[in-house]
Amino acid sequence: MTYATDRLHEEIAYLAYHFHWGHAEILDLEHHDRRRYVQQIASLVQSAETKG
Repeated sequence: MTYATDRLHEEIAYLAYHFHWGHAEILDLEHHDRRRYVQQIASLVQSAETKG
């Protein structure tokens, strides 16, 4: 089973936008680490929107 290319690009864009990391840095992450960062950012963004 392969990871959907569109989903991978979304994760790359999301992490690059929020962490200002480069493409190579993000692709060097293990899949589970990349997903965890995406989930943590999403949680922080949602929390900030709720408080704001």
